[in-house]
Amino acid sequence: MATIKDLARALGLSASTVSRALAGHERIPQVTRDRVQALAQDLGYAPNRAAQNLVGGRSSGFAGLVLTDPGYGREDSYLGEYISGLGAGLAETGIDLFLTAVPAGQSELTVIRNIVTARRADGLILGRTSEADPRVDYLLSLGFPFVTHGRVLGEDLPFSWVDTDGTTAFAEAFDLLYGLGHRRFALLTIEEPMTFRHHRTEGLRQAIERRGDPDVSLTVATTSRYDRARRQEVVHALLTADPRPTAILTLFDSLALNVLQVAESLSLSVPGDVSVIGFDNIASAAMARPGLTTFDSDTFSSARETARMLVERIQSPEAGQQSLLIRPKLVLRASHGPAPS
Repeated sequence: MATIKDLARALGLSASTVSRALAGHERIPQVTRDRVQALAQDLGYAPNRAAQNLVGGRSSGFAGLVLTDPGYGREDSYLGEYISGLGAGLAETGIDLFLTAVPAGQSELTVIRNIVTARRADGLILGRTSEADPRVDYLLSLGFPFVTHGRVLGEDLPFSWVDTDGTTAFAEAFDLLYGLGHRRFALLTIEEPMTFRHHRTEGLRQAIERRGDPDVSLTVATTSRYDRARRQEVVHALLTADPRPTAILTLFDSLALNVLQVAESLSLSVPGDVSVIGFDNIASAAMARPGLTTFDSDTFSSARETARMLVERIQSPEAGQQSLLIRPKLVLRASHGPAPS
């Protein structure tokens, strides 16, 4: 791709003159501006918007997504679909998406501070929202545009967010399994204080309370999100318990797939001996044996809506905040069935 120096060399002009001509400065003769613009178009020159921003304090033309933890995208195939949705939504308005990871030894908040201070982005998308999130507090204190994928708990803070209705989904999953005769339930969850963990757990507990059935029991098994060996141990203990749960709800699909693998190693039938339900409908859920019953929240569309909200925050900072709670769709496959007699 051509640079300003390339244009200057080809035209016999100084780089500063070319830069001012591209910016449309009136002190540069119109004929010179026309020559520079014509050659820039011929050579495919595109301005470095990040550099322009650092020099002139103008809009960067970028929105940023920080990959927030060590496992982001390694097991959850929806990340690619989510990024595609963000990119599509932003591109409609001429804003580009850039991704950045958190280097070893740095905190995510430090990376966000660097982005904001250098104005490398006009707005940010925050993923993996936690129950109390210092990123939200920091950006709110600056008035910097952002939208979160998920919510925080507690006070009603003034920011825009898109989330999936995990509370309703897990209640729906319980009602489905209860209607199939299941009374011994288990929830496979994570240690990390993510907000979606809270909402999905509450949905299950509330559904159990509404039934008021003393025969219903719930075992909560907790594991680390990215420690695969630990996950295997926790699932193994759950499936070898006496009495064993007949239905297991998992916080997301990769946990459910672990249950299917360990059940097979123990010669347990799914769903004959135990029913399993996941959440997210990642690509491997449909290819599992048996096919995983799960929830689909239309990742692409929710990401595109997140992008739309962020563009509005960037373009109209004084506009009101927005929120969108998406009702996920139950995808019925073969991993659930009647309770064993």
